[in-house]
Amino acid sequence: MAQHLQREIDRLKRKILALGALVEEDLRLAVKALGERDDKLARRVVETDIEIDNMEVEVEEDCLKVLALHQPVAIDLRFIIAVLKINNDLERIGDLSANIAERAASIAKQERVESPYDFPEMSQKVQVMLHTALDSLVNLDSKLAHKVLAADDEVDAINRSMYERVQQHIRRSPDMMDTLIQMLAVSRNLERIADHTTNIAEDVIYMVDGEIIRHGAKSY
Repeated sequence: MAQHLQREIDRLKRKILALGALVEEDLRLAVKALGERDDKLARRVVETDIEIDNMEVEVEEDCLKVLALHQPVAIDLRFIIAVLKINNDLERIGDLSANIAERAASIAKQERVESPYDFPEMSQKVQVMLHTALDSLVNLDSKLAHKVLAADDEVDAINRSMYERVQQHIRRSPDMMDTLIQMLAVSRNLERIADHTTNIAEDVIYMVDGEIIRHGAKSY
């Protein structure tokens, strides 16, 4: 029974890591589509979201089967609970990446306007956060996960500054309002991806250390 449970846990780990890799790639492509005003690439990201949704459902069903059939305890139980939560956050990141891609497709058809915020910096920080969170999951490394928590504040600060800058740009160029609002939505989606990535890091810490870090009780 113990060996069977371990095989199921190993299989779950492979599946959640495969989902994570797909989500990470989708985010990278969505950011690239926006930066390069690539409508075709943006549509490709949107289409991939269906695959992410299907994988998320499959992982959840597998977790529930393991819980029902094996009744795991201690660290095995923590692992499955964490995978259930990480699975949901990865699916949401996939949705938000698709949202960014949809904005990218729309912006690509509009007149080019200077970004009111440092989009490359923000998108890079978010991508590094996600990559680090997934690395912490691969290696079961809570120290890496703590680094993700610390980086979230930087992304929040960039997103807050975005609102004021968009207002200023709209006053100067009201004819560019639609594009600027789309950019504001991109910033908000990136900030939400950072939040979900933080959730993943918190779940890795729970999985590894048995420590629950939520609602501002972050020990970094």
